[in-house]
Amino acid sequence: MSLAALAPSLLVASQRIAERLTADRRHLHQHPELGFQEFETSRFVQRRLAELGIPFRVPIATTGVAAVIEGTAPGPGRTVLLRADMDALPIQEESDLPYRSTVAGVMHACGHDAHTAILLGAAEVLLGERRRFSGSVKLAFQPCEERFPGGALAMIEEGVLENPRVDAAFGLHCTPQLETGTLGYRAGPVSAASDRFTIRIRGKGGHAARPNSCVDAVVVAAQTVVMLQTLISRETSPIQPAVVTVGAIHAGDAHNVIPAEAEIRGTVRTYDVALRATLGQRVREVAEGVARTMRAEAEVLYTMGYPPLVNDPSMTRLARDSGIEVVGSDNVVEGEQALGGEDMAYFMQRVPGCFFRLGTGNRARGITFGNHHARFNVDDAALPIGVAAMCATALRFLARAEAA
Repeated sequence: MSLAALAPSLLVASQRIAERLTADRRHLHQHPELGFQEFETSRFVQRRLAELGIPFRVPIATTGVAAVIEGTAPGPGRTVLLRADMDALPIQEESDLPYRSTVAGVMHACGHDAHTAILLGAAEVLLGERRRFSGSVKLAFQPCEERFPGGALAMIEEGVLENPRVDAAFGLHCTPQLETGTLGYRAGPVSAASDRFTIRIRGKGGHAARPNSCVDAVVVAAQTVVMLQTLISRETSPIQPAVVTVGAIHAGDAHNVIPAEAEIRGTVRTYDVALRATLGQRVREVAEGVARTMRAEAEVLYTMGYPPLVNDPSMTRLARDSGIEVVGSDNVVEGEQALGGEDMAYFMQRVPGCFFRLGTGNRARGITFGNHHARFNVDDAALPIGVAAMCATALRFLARAEAA
């Protein structure tokens, strides 16, 4: 059977297990766990793999699971990795769904419950297709994508790309911005480097009625925030994507006291390596310069976070062609560039691959809230599509490797 003919059968096979995909996703949604705390999630994945008879490795990266499906077709073959992240977010869910989170202050608000269910479904479908490929499909159930330094790098350091050596990597991400039935692909940068900074300003506190005898840390912080915005508006090319965002300011606890200290926390997002380094340096220079001008001191802690996620052009074409076979060309779109961070980038630094978008929105059902929203939800009808797209992509890569 040709790959073009196989893709529809993969979708049919995925739809046959749709009820279990939905049940798995909703179970995981009800029982979310934060990064590197996904012990029950990990055990759930292990049980499912054991039921399928797929060998797996634990522990890896504390709560991660790595599994391998060996093809039975003749030939040396190569190895493709499929990845799903498993962790939730520290968000209190505000929905009234019957399967809403049962854990106070923790919620699957980014679709990682769907990612995990989809990869388990792909494992089942690919297991049934072993005779069609040589080589291996490696499954990486990854902990802690949401919190730096993340679980991808830990899995890599513990050998997930070895034994057998991985030749390409693919993953997907839910997005309610695309309707169910739609897939999005883009070559090149798709997620940004996500760096962060903390600026601690030290002035001189005192009575609110005597500002002249003080060095007001609040005013220094305010000026610093304003000046940080000029790093994008006046020092960065208008056609180069970048963001400097201040997410928190903390100072004082009384209405009539000028605080001696203030703290600013923020993030810098970039695609370009040179610009990333420049903005890191300029954040420090601006903070220290403003403070010095206003008779204060500034201490800057700057942390380089996840690198940019860059899709390999050849692997993106391969994944897009697979997606077209699953949902049709009319339902495959150009994926958006986003300045959010994503630690799948670490896999892409080491092997070529593609990270694509799975449409999970459904306006008719009100499934429109964005990722990280307290009312985020996933249209479960998208799960079989995700399974089929992952399977078709993996099989196309292995078939191409065999043909080469």
